[in-house]
Amino acid sequence: MKRALALCLISAVVGGIAARWWWPHEGHSVFSGLSTETMAQEPAPVGTALATPAAAAVAAAQRVDADLAALTPEEQVNVAVYEKVNRSVVNINTRGVHGERFLLFEQPAEGAGSGSVLDRQGRILTNFHVVDDAREIQVTLFDGRNYPARVVGQDAASDIAVIQIDAPPQSLFPVELGDSTRLHVGQRVFAIGNPFGLERTLTVGIVSSLNRSIDSPGHRKMSSIIQTDAAINPGNSGGPLLNSHGQLIGMNTAIASNTGQSAGVGFAIPASAIRRIVPQLLEKGRVVRPEIGITRVMETETGIVIATMAKGGPAEQAGLRGFTLKKERRRQGPFMVEQTVVDRTAADRIVAIDGQPVKGAAAFLDRIESHRPGEEVTLSIVRDGQRQDARVRLEQSASGKALPRREASTQYSVLDQLSTGPLLVPAPSRYGLAGIAFFAYS
Repeated sequence: MKRALALCLISAVVGGIAARWWWPHEGHSVFSGLSTETMAQEPAPVGTALATPAAAAVAAAQRVDADLAALTPEEQVNVAVYEKVNRSVVNINTRGVHGERFLLFEQPAEGAGSGSVLDRQGRILTNFHVVDDAREIQVTLFDGRNYPARVVGQDAASDIAVIQIDAPPQSLFPVELGDSTRLHVGQRVFAIGNPFGLERTLTVGIVSSLNRSIDSPGHRKMSSIIQTDAAINPGNSGGPLLNSHGQLIGMNTAIASNTGQSAGVGFAIPASAIRRIVPQLLEKGRVVRPEIGITRVMETETGIVIATMAKGGPAEQAGLRGFTLKKERRRQGPFMVEQTVVDRTAADRIVAIDGQPVKGAAAFLDRIESHRPGEEVTLSIVRDGQRQDARVRLEQSASGKALPRREASTQYSVLDQLSTGPLLVPAPSRYGLAGIAFFAYS
């Protein structure tokens, strides 16, 4: 009996020693011979407590990339343009009044529009008609923060204005200006704005036509306008028109519509005009234009005839001639009646400027405004049937000068204030033409 117990004890001791010898050493796994350190390096399932913020960010980026990869190439361009520019677009709300203060007929008026951030100093590009007569301007950035704005400069003739806000530079994302002189009809474009207060809305279209002309709020003819079928609605005014690289190639300004809403015909001021006008607004608050002193003309098929000139102005000093008044006597029954009539026969007809033919009043004004005050232009005129040249030294236009209205003519179109004022009759927000109301400012 004692011998059996001894054998059992010896067997237990030997078994324990064997088990200790064959058991894996501490710090190792029984699975595949992997160490605990190697196991710790295995990726933990997303969403577990072991996932780090950096890993979560990488996973999110991978999901976004996967989403974009599933889009068509056109959709990827749309997304890229919006992601690049949407933070550069602002919402503009204005408050003003209509009516006469001294008659106590003032009525509160509110407006809305869009704008594009120009720089990190808080200067914003928008339309003149968005901020015209506004007593209070509020700008909302992409992050939802509101800032009061002040007008830096504005120009009614080009419908361009610059306002400024005091916002942190890190909240401002300037838009990139593109080249509008190399556009093609059919090229894809993008409009971002705040139609009906729906902030930073993207619409897509094409360049429908180039070199359109529309009336500005300053009753002048704006040329080189871009036409697009991208949806533009009330509230889009002042927002950018972009190319596929996310560059601003125009500023949305008006639509052709019989309802005041988008009908697929929108208009944008080209970036070339913005590049020319904005520096003057930043420097002087207004646009300095040259003055030739011709206040009214009549358009003909062979040039423009001078109707009236500013007294003592450059044109009069150069010896140019306009209409004259003469008295005529005519018999009416038994009486002789004397009346004053306009004599057009002695007026000079301008056929060219600096050697370039004049096809109309708008083209003439464009040529004048391509010069600076103090420079000379050469006008080719026809007087008494003979062609001759006259040199005229341009003067600086008077700021704040009253803008006269166009006078009707049964034979010719009499256009007012060629030097500083409107080329065309003042345009309402909409006017009918063949059942269509044109140029409702958006």
